[in-house]
Amino acid sequence: MQRNTVIAIVAAAGQGRRMGLDTAKQYMELMGKPVLYYCLKAFEKSCVDGIVLVCGKGQVDYCKKNIIDKYNIGKILQVLEGGNERHDSVYRALMSIANADYVLIHDGARPFITGEMIGRTAGEVEKYRACVVGMPVKDTIKVVNKEGYVITTPDRNTLWSVQTPQAFEFDLIKQAYELMHKDEDAKNLVITDDAFIYEKYIGKPVKIIPGDYSNIKLTTPEDLINAQALAKEVFVEL
Repeated sequence: MQRNTVIAIVAAAGQGRRMGLDTAKQYMELMGKPVLYYCLKAFEKSCVDGIVLVCGKGQVDYCKKNIIDKYNIGKILQVLEGGNERHDSVYRALMSIANADYVLIHDGARPFITGEMIGRTAGEVEKYRACVVGMPVKDTIKVVNKEGYVITTPDRNTLWSVQTPQAFEFDLIKQAYELMHKDEDAKNLVITDDAFIYEKYIGKPVKIIPGDYSNIKLTTPEDLINAQALAKEVFVEL
């Protein structure tokens, strides 16, 4: 029986404004290598059949020369310029894929993704058609109003912090993105992840599967400090 084709989309077009640095967060160094290198290398060594990398405007040649060629990332299918928002970048990547059974969409600023997590996600999406990795929240969460007053305290046992990769049956997530881009009201939506688009436009359930608390996204200067310490423990083989 023919094995399903699994393609990874790595979204690395963000400018990292909240980091407060001139260099985009995905190009900052951890243990002497760019942040983006680590997730690309994890996918390179994993079960996925190919990688579509979406980078910032004017950064295609830089990524090819300084990351892909330099570190021998051989599964790269395409390197594309992203759009204004993350969902625009993912849309471009989806439209560029000629054939796939499943796609795994990952943030380029999450360097601590592992081959085990990738393989497990690829296996689970075959069963559930849509799944995302995440972890139960550790803190009590409060819902507040515009004035800063607490409205309610949701049950912590029902709350998960969602990570990437987020995995989908290719035809369904492509359809979801196409429907969103045709929807005039979509510009008023606050779109924070791919699962939101799938939930809204396909209307089918998304399965959440355990990720890892170390699978952090580098967003603020504090994240970079934590990542530097974590990298010394994790990146022993890459």
